[in-house]
Amino acid sequence: MHAVIAFSALPLFIGALLSDWAYTSSFQLQWANFSSWLIAGGLLVAGLALLWGIVDVLRGAERRRRGTVYLLLLLATCVIGFVNALVHARDGWAAMPTGLVLSAVVAALAAAASAVGLAGWRRGAA
Repeated sequence: MHAVIAFSALPLFIGALLSDWAYTSSFQLQWANFSSWLIAGGLLVAGLALLWGIVDVLRGAERRRRGTVYLLLLLATCVIGFVNALVHARDGWAAMPTGLVLSAVVAALAAAASAVGLAGWRRGAA
């Protein structure tokens, strides 16, 4: 279940990346505000997936290695996503070059965590 929750965070982080890109193209401040909200939502969902993943790894010892990689990817997503949220809390002009790069990194980490989590879920179901 936690892999599905982690996969639900991916569209939020991709939306934040796209809204950051729209802000750099148009300089409309509302895009930066929208990105901040998408990052906050993605962090909430990724945090829930991280918590659920920790419980799942502690329960089942047979998937401990794949679960550890999944948890490390989710933890990196949450930590860098939190730094991204702090960067986006600054003024729109001050946040942009760094905010766009961090949004791309967070989206890539969320995609990797989703891929590892969903691959493990399919194997467990078969």
